[in-house]
Parts: sequence; structure tokens; C-alpha cells
Amino acid sequence: MIAGKSVLLIIGGGIAAYKAHELVRLLKTRGIRVLIIMTQAAEQFVTPLSLASLSGEKVHTALFNLTDEVEMGHIQLSRAADLVVVAPATADLMAKMANGLANDLATTALLATDKPVLIAPAMNVRMWRHPATVTNAQALKNRGIAFVGPDEGEMACGEFGPGRMSEPVEILNKIISMLQPQALPLSGKKVVVTAGPTREPIDPVRFISNYSSGKQGYAIARAAAKLGADTVLVSGPVALAPPAGIRVIGVESAREMLTACEAELPADIAIFTAAVADWRVAEQETDKIKKSNGSSLQLSLVENPDILATITSHQLRPEVVVGFAAETQNIHVHALEKLNKKRCDFIVANDVSRGTGVFGGDMNAVHFISRSGIESWPAMSKDEVGLMLMERLAGHLIPEGRPSS
Repeated sequence: MIAGKSVLLIIGGGIAAYKAHELVRLLKTRGIRVLIIMTQAAEQFVTPLSLASLSGEKVHTALFNLTDEVEMGHIQLSRAADLVVVAPATADLMAKMANGLANDLATTALLATDKPVLIAPAMNVRMWRHPATVTNAQALKNRGIAFVGPDEGEMACGEFGPGRMSEPVEILNKIISMLQPQALPLSGKKVVVTAGPTREPIDPVRFISNYSSGKQGYAIARAAAKLGADTVLVSGPVALAPPAGIRVIGVESAREMLTACEAELPADIAIFTAAVADWRVAEQETDKIKKSNGSSLQLSLVENPDILATITSHQLRPEVVVGFAAETQNIHVHALEKLNKKRCDFIVANDVSRGTGVFGGDMNAVHFISRSGIESWPAMSKDEVGLMLMERLAGHLIPEGRPSS
């Protein structure tokens, strides 16, 4: 039931603001209460009076309004609705949201809200494609903010391309889906994801590691949570903020990562994205190793435990186990060898050669490998890879052709 639900509609200052009238009308016909905040720029395109007439509610415009603060303070306003909708979301509003600015009522409410947020971007095609906007949009998606549009078409300025605000009926449908969410495919399931590099200490100041940023593993964990899973992220040392709503277990070494993974069993799905160091030094020095002129250093290395192989043969083996293969040559050959040797259900392989930009970058081009064949996915953002992978795995909780334990 959506009747009786409420939406806080924040209207940004763009020509698409005229569509707010129809959106308010559509929401009201569904029995949804509409609270409205307008930016100062929005008042140049539509009037508070017309929106108040349509919504049957007072329209809020000023942050420092004594009457508004007494009747419904900006903190209460930001939390009084079931969903916050920004339409149109201008480039300026998106930039402020991405960077946590709060210099008017709209941005203050957005920073203070604890409710889901949906934005409908609207701007010139060149503004939408500008690297700053692309970065801001990705940052907002990473925080779990939902998007509808923008659509492609002719702009008011005469240019053509993506940037048009979605039509009110399309925004309405997205609002309805968020107000009455369907059962998520991974609800009630537990997913364990490893991410980032591991560090194997040599002495108190040096270690063996690799270039993994952890971005793909974090994206997969966000996707798993988005699909309803109880998600645990076992992370090596990375420079990434912990994803909202996900339990993160920080580790350093391969042995710590294995211990953390085993402690989280049983699980329904385990995805081993982390770039685990294959070796560690046999004896870690307790003091810093000092160099002397002309001297050389030899390190004796021993193999680290194989986390993927250990979990696939574990008595509490998850129903679906996915390994990652970061390769620089013969990607398919090495990935298929790993699939069979490690006895996992799927392998996600990618090319991490220097120049691909995969390590540390935001894009990835992967190959999804099973015993049924190889699928080469097109280059896409790591968040898109994560969502596509988790949607695929949701349908394979009882995989066919699993090797017997």
C-alpha cells in the first residue's frame, strides 16, 4: 500500500522544474502526501503558490525562517517523509550533495535526512558528461542514492543527448517501487566478500603487497546489500570508506583474512575478490632491517594459505563460491585452470596488465567463467560489474555441475 505514504520533493533550479507540477499531481492521485522544498533558483521557474495549491501543503523555501523552524524544523522536515525525491537535480545540487554542502534549506535537509533518496538529474548534455558531474554522480551512487534518468533527447537549449529529466510518470513509477519494494532476491541470504590487498610484514616498517585498491570488492559488497543480502566485507588495507549498512572486518595478512572468512561460515555465497599475497617471509624481523653499503638482502619466502581452496573444501562450504583471477596473459586459460583446481563454482577473470587501468581504476572488463562456458562482459563501471554479478549469482544458489566435496 502506498496510500498514506509521504514524499519530500526537493525542486532544483532548472527549466525542468515545470514538470514538478505534474509529478505532484500524479503523486496526489495515488494518495501520497507531498511535502515540498524549493531552492531559490527554482523560484525563478515555478512559484511556491502553484505548488502549494497542487500539494495542499505549505511550500518551504528558506533555511532561516522562524515560523518554519517552529512549525517544522529543517531536521524534522528531512525525516518526516518516507522518501526524499530531488527533481530536477541540477548539476549544482548534485555537486553539493556529493560534497556534503549545506548552505540552504534543500541541501541542509539532504544532509540531515536518514531516509532513502531518489534524484532525477536534469542539465545540459555537456554538463552531464563533464568529468566533475560524472565523478559526483558516481559518488552519490556509491552512497546508495537512487537515480531515475536522465533521458536522452532534445534540450531546451537546442542540443541533443542525455540530460533531459525523466518524465513525471517515469519518476512516479520509480517512487512507487521504492515506497513498496518487492522482495529482494537475496533477502535472508548471507554473502561474504573479500576485497583489497593483503600485507605480509618483512620487518616493522616494510611489507609484501600488491596494487589492488579494493574498489571492485567494495562494489560487489554494495551490490549484495542492495539485493537484500546480509553482507560481510572482509577487507585488506584500502583507502576506501566503509560502505553504509555493511559489516566490515579489517585484516592485514592472508592468514588473518582466512581466519576471518572461516569465522563467517556458514554463508550462502562467498566471493573472493581480494588480491591475496601468495607468499610471506619465513621469519619476520622484530627490528627494522638496516642496510649497509654494497650489501644485498635475501628473503626466504613461504606460501600463504590458499583461502579460496580452503573454503571450497570446507565442511561449511557456501552454496556458491566465486573466485577472481587477475591475469596479465592467457586470461581464459589461467582462469579455467583456477576454476578446476580450486573447485569453485565460478571465476571472474580480468586483465590487470599495466595500462588497462583496472588496478585502482573505476572501470573493469571481466570474463564470467563457469563449467558451461565463458561470457565476456563489456567494459563498465565496477559498480555495474558488481550488480550484474550479484544478480547472476542470485539465480545460482544451488549451482549445477558443482564438484563433489
